Amino acid sequence: MRRGEGFLLVPRNRVRHESPIASTCHLPLFSNMSYFRDKLRGIFQVKDTPHRIAMAFALGVFMGISPLVGLHFIGAFFLAWIFRLNKLVTLIGASINNPWTIVPISSLCIWVGAKLTGIKKVLPEVDWGSLTLTGIVSKLIDMDNFILILKKMTPLLTAFVVGSLVICIISAIASYFIIHSLATRYRNIKNAE
Repeated sequence: MRRGEGFLLVPRNRVRHESPIASTCHLPLFSNMSYFRDKLRGIFQVKDTPHRIAMAFALGVFMGISPLVGLHFIGAFFLAWIFRLNKLVTLIGASINNPWTIVPISSLCIWVGAKLTGIKKVLPEVDWGSLTLTGIVSKLIDMDNFILILKKMTPLLTAFVVGSLVICIISAIASYFIIHSLATRYRNIKNAE
């Protein structure tokens, strides 16, 4: 080894090849980040004004966090159709509420709703020892028990609805300004090229 070369782990004449398995294996976190980056880039390439792109995304975020559980995508698509906004951008905004984020978003909404409404106890007492699937089904089938369960769950549902409305309004406004700023910056960079 000559002076100044340092220690080489791989000789220079050997080419390092990646195995086909290693090239297809990705850590889920990093593959999701590139997925979201590609979707964000796709949003900005839509042939529309930054205002309309931001409005479509904000509408999607609003519907994605709204308390209409199970109707997020249908509602977002319907509102995008009514307001003649880009449906794909709206659905991407609505996908903020997905299987990975539904628990944290719903928990935050319930916490905010409980703080705003002053509800101290959100969940009713549950006897976990006697809880069975057949017991749950039999109680839900009986209409009197179903109404009793709804009455006990009223504080939780109230906190969820109030918190969801507050969080979805704040998130939609914030996402509008963020997406509008990024879309404008992206258009300026593309026009300069």
